[in-house]
Amino acid sequence: MRNYFYGMKKYILSLLLITVVFSSCGNYNKILKSTDYEYKYEAAKNYFAKGQYGRSATLLNELITILKGTDKAEESLYMLGMCYYNQKDYTTASHTFITYYNTYPRGTYTDLARFHSGKALFLDSPEARLDQSGTYLAIQELQMFMEYFPQSSKMQEAQNMIFELQDKLVLKEYLAAKLYYNLGTYLGNNYSACIITAQNALNDYPYTHLREDLSILILRARYEMAVESYDEVKEERYREAIDEYYSFKNEFPESKYMKDAERIFNESSKIIQD
Repeated sequence: MRNYFYGMKKYILSLLLITVVFSSCGNYNKILKSTDYEYKYEAAKNYFAKGQYGRSATLLNELITILKGTDKAEESLYMLGMCYYNQKDYTTASHTFITYYNTYPRGTYTDLARFHSGKALFLDSPEARLDQSGTYLAIQELQMFMEYFPQSSKMQEAQNMIFELQDKLVLKEYLAAKLYYNLGTYLGNNYSACIITAQNALNDYPYTHLREDLSILILRARYEMAVESYDEVKEERYREAIDEYYSFKNEFPESKYMKDAERIFNESSKIIQD
């Protein structure tokens, strides 16, 4: 008997749930077909507040043009951007926020639109091995936000995101330099390309946490380039490796790479002395 009542209870609850779901869908369909745009706008806001961003976005996309020129147009466009942002459609979110702050440069939500445009691109930034066009765009958006709103409470968060994005760009350069180093003399002098790539990264991002790794890569590449050189330039190349060693040692006297650096110095010095 007890199992019977328990089963009936589950059955009734299931029916109620199905009724609520179909009722909700029915209401939404009615809203979609409605020509009462004030009602639709309030419904879009209600769906947004409930976290039903897909439904809210569908309604707002219809209302954007209709509400143009009214006091609700600005809020609806920003809210649409946040719908995409909260659905993790970061590319569309950023485009929407950019449209907002270009349309309303002194708008109520302009600071937030600029911030979230940059943050959306930050969240959408690809891993270091891939094309970094989106990363550069994210940095640009965040820098513009900081320039326009230097007193914003989100300044530090924006700055931290820029640092993280720059670290990704440095990592990409480091991986490229390392690849050149590993290729060695395959199909050309890749050691030279390694040195140029690593030096450019150090020049562009002098405070990177990969500075030590880039510097030892330059030292190793100079040494390997000397080893592979023609006799006419061998001594000059070994001297360049020794100069690089002194620069490395002065900057990183306690380096984890010091044992390898000392080996390069000793072998280079021996060649020159002989």
